[in-house]
Amino acid sequence: MLLSVQGLTAQYGQFKALFGIDLHVAAGECVAIIGANGAGKTTLMRSITGVLRNAPEMIRHNEDPIGALPADLILQRGIAMVPEGRKLFPSLTVEENLRIGGQVRRGTGRWSLDEIYSLFPILKDRRHSPGTALSGGQQQMVAIGRALMSNPELLLCDEISLGLAPVVIRDIYAALPAIRASGAAVVIVEQDIARALSVADRVYCLMEGRVTLQAPAKDLTREAIHAAYFGATA
Repeated sequence: MLLSVQGLTAQYGQFKALFGIDLHVAAGECVAIIGANGAGKTTLMRSITGVLRNAPEMIRHNEDPIGALPADLILQRGIAMVPEGRKLFPSLTVEENLRIGGQVRRGTGRWSLDEIYSLFPILKDRRHSPGTALSGGQQQMVAIGRALMSNPELLLCDEISLGLAPVVIRDIYAALPAIRASGAAVVIVEQDIARALSVADRVYCLMEGRVTLQAPAKDLTREAIHAAYFGATA
């Protein structure tokens, strides 16, 4: 299994955010994680990427325990994240932001500057502009491109549609087939349930730090999602 999470707990000081999360992602798969604000989605991503440290065996990558590894070693293993809020380096140009992602490259994978510019042509036109001078959607493209430059085998996307116009969201999600075609598995953390279901193979729903639903996306009903999301039937 590419990624397996077993009995994951996480807390900030005395506040416990995750309660025994079980989750897995197979190679090449697209998994969506849905849930309301405060459900624990971002905490889960921070745990997987080593920003929050855990017991080693709670998170495994290719069967190796990685729960206690720091973020830089997680990235070197091929797990990259597109963080909520994009978090570009404001003093750097678009191209410089992208090149930073390539500093931890894994072998000779598909992704290079030319491939990123092919995926998001507007970035080539704006490559000498400061990253923060771009629109929100273009900044999101830079954040995705920066993560891809490390040639990850698992790409984690935390709320990539948040605050963006529908036409921009459509363009960003249109890039997912090419990303998956490169061999990368993708985890989408998303509040837009319909958008998540449209691209995912499987879906997990979190509520108050617990998994309340896991199922193939094609099998989910509106009633089941409502019950998992809000803790009540429709």
